Parts: sequence; structure tokens; C-alpha cells
Amino acid sequence: MSLAARADRVATNVTPLRPALEAQDEFDLPSRDDIRGIIERVRERLAEVPERASMSDDRLRVLVETNVATVLSLPEVASTLADPVRARAAALDELLGFGPLQDLLDAPKISEIMVNGLDAVFVESKGVLRRTNRSFDSTEQLLRVIDRMVRTSGRRVDQSSPMVDARLPDGSRLNVVLPPLAVDGPSITIRKFTAGHLTTDDLVEQGSLSAEAADFLQAAVASKANVLVSGGTGTGKTTILNILSSFIGRHERVVTVEDAVELSLDLPNLIRLETRPANSEGAGEIAIRDLVRNSLRMRPDRIVVGEVRGSEALDMLQAMNTGHEGSLSTLHANSPRDALRRLETMVLLGGVELPLRAIREQIASAIDVIVQLTRDASGRRFVSSVTEVVGMEGEVVSTADLFLRAAPSQDSPLVATGVSAHRAMGVRA
Repeated sequence: MSLAARADRVATNVTPLRPALEAQDEFDLPSRDDIRGIIERVRERLAEVPERASMSDDRLRVLVETNVATVLSLPEVASTLADPVRARAAALDELLGFGPLQDLLDAPKISEIMVNGLDAVFVESKGVLRRTNRSFDSTEQLLRVIDRMVRTSGRRVDQSSPMVDARLPDGSRLNVVLPPLAVDGPSITIRKFTAGHLTTDDLVEQGSLSAEAADFLQAAVASKANVLVSGGTGTGKTTILNILSSFIGRHERVVTVEDAVELSLDLPNLIRLETRPANSEGAGEIAIRDLVRNSLRMRPDRIVVGEVRGSEALDMLQAMNTGHEGSLSTLHANSPRDALRRLETMVLLGGVELPLRAIREQIASAIDVIVQLTRDASGRRFVSSVTEVVGMEGEVVSTADLFLRAAPSQDSPLVATGVSAHRAMGVRA
């Protein structure tokens, strides 16, 4: 897409952002000075309990909660608190949870949390990004929170390995970058996922998908078409992949392969595989490509790859072409055509000496349907097109749009183009 076309697209689809929230709202904390004093008093009391190091998590929690309640009841403390309930919650979050980020993680309205150093904490809610009054008192406090987060997933982040992808106990995706790579201080990015499972009915009700397209996708997955979900960052690829996976038959054996586990599939015969980073000696790394290859030996009916981003693309295509129909995956691309080009590039990155036509034939034979996702300027996410990969025409992979929006906006309906779907095993748009 040309620069002029991109500018026109933005100009015609910008909708007014929602009004900024008040300075003091549900995302803001009480005075840090109040909390700091409470925490210091509680820590002094805990230091007088020598056996705390050997306590179970449940006993330690009870001990901390009891001491917080005791400190809050002191007259010199209680008289200074404007909101004792929020002060108690903030103190417990600092002592037992993830500090100033804990209640943001608990808030269902928030979809993403971003920390840029000590005093810049941003949240995304309903597609709108805004800054909160959250801050960390010191680099030590921020690193302590990071350590707690990373330890829950069994991974590590330190000066020898200053970047990590992990998951939190609630399934949220965590990315951490430490200095000197993060110049302005430690960086945290958390992508939360919906607690309840969304369905195609929810997407239809929100206008993100049409009923006809939803029926087609359900039939395509059920009839074991290979589906690729394409979209930019934050467009909802994992959400759509979860929804599509719900159409897989419960009698099928499914193997999922992910960098950090994000998919939540309700299937009885499910194997979830997750990559492993190298240890401190630089050994022991297990990459997605290794897991995809191993999954072929696990007798899967389907393979679901959370995201294709490298040389594993060739192994996935070969799996789709050798009896593992109905496989699903996602990748980052701005259009179905870009998705096909990215697959070509990723196969070439694998170091396999294949002519370009052979790679394109593999892609044309393996991929049946591409679901393209878009996020507009107001933060709304929706399916912008459903495209069938028809096959090869000369040297080019041929595609046909089955469902398309007239304009790249959720207000423009997703309608059938009238083109028949030939490869989805009898499914017709």
C-alpha cells in the first residue's frame, strides 16, 4: 500500500477518541507516601518473626494480612488515611502481589499494561491508551515485581539474559526488557486475555464478524481446512484462533505449539507444547521449529501453532501437506497477500535451498483460508476479509476474497463477495 493510500485510509477512518478519564479514577492509586509508611511498618513487624522463611504460602499470607490489619488499626495510621480499604489492598499487593500493577491485572476493563521505567505506567482500556498516576518508588521495587512475575513461569531475566517472554498465572502474556537494552529503565508489557471464552456469536453481536462469515469459518474448520489468521499487533489474532479452535471435533487429538502458552482450548485430547530459552550457559534451548517437528511424532489430528515467525514455517507447511489437515496458525501481516509473502520469506530464512516456485507451490497447497484482522484508529478490532487460497496461476499464488468489507472500518459490513469456496471441502460462501 502506498504512503498516500495509507494517509487516505487513516483520514477517512479516524473517529474521535473517548474523553480522557479524570485524573483520579479507578486506575489510580492512593498516595504512595501513605502506602510506603504502612509497608515499612509491616516489614518491621515481619522481621520479628524468624520462622517466616519456612512458612507455607498460605500461612505467610495469613501472617502478612494480619500484620497489615494491625498496622492500619493504629490510631496514628488510621487518622491519616482517606480510603483505608484501598490502602489495605495496595499494601497487600506490594507485599504479596505485583505491587502497583496488581489491581490493574485484576481489572477486567484493562486489556494491556505497559511500564516504561519507574514513573510511566500506561494501560489500554476499550482500545484507548492512557497514562495512569502509577509509579515505582525505586528501581529495586520495579525489579522485585519483575522477578516475582518471571518466577511464576519458571523463566529468568537478568543481565546475562535481559529479555524474556513469559506468562503470568492468569495466562496473561508478559514481556520484559532490562537495561542497558531498555535505555530509560526496565520495561514491562503485559497483554491480558479475556477471562470468559468469546464465541462467534459475541463477534457477530459486536460487528466484528458477520453471521454468514461465522457459519463459513465454523464449517471450514470442521471440514479440516487449513486456516491462517493474519493481522497486525493487537488485532486479536490469538482470540480468533481460540474461537476457531472451538470448532474442532472433541474426538480429535490436537497439539499446540507456542512461544509462551496463550491459547486456551477446551479439548479432551490436547497436548500443549511451549518453547524453552537457553540456560545461563547458553545451552538447552528448545525452539518452535523443534517442537513442530516433534509434534509430528505425537500422532496429532491437527497442529495449532500459536504464531509463525521464523524458519518453523517450512515445517508447518510440510505438516499441512502430509496428512495434518485442519491445522491452524497466526502470523503478523497487513493483508492476505502480505501474509503469503511473509510465509515465503520465513521459509527462505530456514536456510533450505528451494526455488521460489517450489516454496509458493507448498504454500498454495497447504493454506486453504486466510482470515485477515484489522484494528482501526479508535481501537476497534474486526475481521476485514476472509480469503481463499485457490492455487497457483503461473508463478503466482492465486487468491479469492470470499468475504470483504467495502471500507477498512467496522461500520462497513463484512459481506459475501459471491465467490464460491472450492477448497474448503464442499463449503460455500
